[in-house]
Parts: sequence; C-alpha cells; structure tokens
Amino acid sequence: MAFSTAVKLTGDSHTYELSPAIKKYTLKDLGFTITKAGNYSLDRSLDPNSPYGTGYKFKMMVAKGLDGFRMSVTTGNGLQKVNIFKNPETQSSVEQLNFLINNLINREVLKRQD
Repeated sequence: MAFSTAVKLTGDSHTYELSPAIKKYTLKDLGFTITKAGNYSLDRSLDPNSPYGTGYKFKMMVAKGLDGFRMSVTTGNGLQKVNIFKNPETQSSVEQLNFLINNLINREVLKRQD
C-alpha cells in the first residue's frame, strides 16, 4: 500500500494530512516505532476499558521521509478495515479514536482538512 498525502478513514467525515511541522522525535515521543524499512508505525487499541482488548485498532504509518502516511481502523487482528462510525454500539471506540487523533493534531503530526 502506497503512502498518501491526505487520508480519510472509512466512514469519517474528516480528511487528514501530515502537518508541515512534523518532527521525527515527536513521532518517537508518541510511541511510533521504526520499522525495518525506516518508516514510523503506530498501533493503538480503541478499547476504552483495556489497551489489551481485542476490539478495534487504530493503525498509522508515516514514511521515513515524512512526506506521506497511511492510517486505518481495523479489526482486532489488524487484517480488515472497518467502519466504526456507522454503528451506535461502537461509540466508545469512536471517542477513543477522536482522542488519539486530537492528540496527533495537538502535537503537530496531523492536520485536519475542512
């Protein structure tokens, strides 16, 4: 899967792009790990009760040159993309996702397009 300059999560009404002020050390501070290819990867559980829950996951990867990224919400095993916005039963996962994304926006990793 190629990196993009703008990403819209399945079912989300917002589009996100990388902030021009993004820094490598900020990614490390936020828990991103460096892959063998040199990219920055983040996997977070969207279970509000336990970070080890098998609910949904938020996955994000930033290219090593900080010029592209991809992100998705997946099933617990990380194999299929899901739409958590359409089901009222997943409202707590949506709140957890919004918290994560707002943290990335506040730390100047992402920027929300309107």
